[in-house]
Amino acid sequence: MKWQDALHDYQLYLKIERGLAQNSSDSYARDVKKLILFLEDNDMALSPLQINEDHIQQFIYHSAKLINARSQARLISGLRNFFDYLVFENYRESNPTQLIESPKIGRKLPDTLSTQEIDLIIFQIDLSTPEGERNRALLETLYSCGLRVTELITLKISDLFFDEGFIRVLGKGNKQRFVPINSRNQVYITTYINQIRNHIDIKKGFEDTVFLNRRGQQLSRNMIFMILKKLTELAGIKKRISPHTFRHSFATHLLENGADLRAIQQMLGHESITTTEIYMHVDKSHLRKVVDRFHPRK
Repeated sequence: MKWQDALHDYQLYLKIERGLAQNSSDSYARDVKKLILFLEDNDMALSPLQINEDHIQQFIYHSAKLINARSQARLISGLRNFFDYLVFENYRESNPTQLIESPKIGRKLPDTLSTQEIDLIIFQIDLSTPEGERNRALLETLYSCGLRVTELITLKISDLFFDEGFIRVLGKGNKQRFVPINSRNQVYITTYINQIRNHIDIKKGFEDTVFLNRRGQQLSRNMIFMILKKLTELAGIKKRISPHTFRHSFATHLLENGADLRAIQQMLGHESITTTEIYMHVDKSHLRKVVDRFHPRK
């Protein structure tokens, strides 16, 4: 078996069997490509079926000089998934990464914005332009619904159930969930659709996509990053901010105001509650309020 054949089959498996988005599939593939490049650079003519733990360990030692512990752990995890796939398909009897330990890393707390900072960023939008109305609607949706950036740019008009107060979101692994949407956000989206989007020459295939660029096509992930970067600079905020920061802020603000962790998990689309529990570490001030309010020994 050649590396390129194994990698091609692996990516098909990630897409079809596991339902991963293209970005996630590409990320896993990059980990394997790094290993392939290492083998080529060191004249190690080994197939995916011949490589063993010692070869993997050499690659990890080499990579440790170039990347930090968190990236190293991510690399090991990516390779482990690849070789798990080969074992699953009966190409190999064992996984050569099984006994390789990942470096110990602390749990990274998500960056968040205050409600005042979010308001300040949105205030920088120039509403005199068509793009301004669109940008206000999309940033409000990003924060008010806690969406991932891919979920935002792929949101469909047919996913808007405003009478019921929900939007339908297609998350990781093509899993659907319904997320509440407040009335103000509904007004912003409706205004954009009726007054701005109606005048765009919409390209075929994007008739149902909510947020469009000037060419009538779906916005790119990079475009959302650029919009947010520009507004953050105008607001004078020095934090490193990405669209995911709005999602983190959504969850943190809900938790701080007494929302149930299980409800937040459902709205974020986290498969495991342990992923959502990271927000318990962001700001512990609300925990004191919970004890003061509910514990009998006040």
